[in-house]
Amino acid sequence: MREFEPRFPHNKMRKTNATNQELQELITEMQSKGTDKLLGRIATDLSRSTRTRREVNLSRLNKFTKENEIVVVPGKVLGGGEIEHKITISAFKFSTGALAKLEKSGSKIVPLKELIAQDIKGKRIRIIG
Repeated sequence: MREFEPRFPHNKMRKTNATNQELQELITEMQSKGTDKLLGRIATDLSRSTRTRREVNLSRLNKFTKENEIVVVPGKVLGGGEIEHKITISAFKFSTGALAKLEKSGSKIVPLKELIAQDIKGKRIRIIG
């Protein structure tokens, strides 16, 4: 009888890359920016598989951020909970509930592409997720 051999053994998992064209372009742009460690870290987090990419609820943002802080979520922001102060937030995706609650709180929403275009240098920016 033939012994079962798994297609991808557990110790040799296949690496999955982002298939979303917009995401691939964003990751490439971040990596081409040079030696900026912040952008390199965000690019690495975004290149993870969809299952392991970060998803952050507003309640977590409310708990771990302060007024007028700049926050980057390398993944998706979800609308669970409330946010009670203004923040500047950038993420790859936002749920519709999260967008509504962030606008209601007076927070500034900056697309990740626009954040990359700015000269941020990693000062006073927090990665959450």
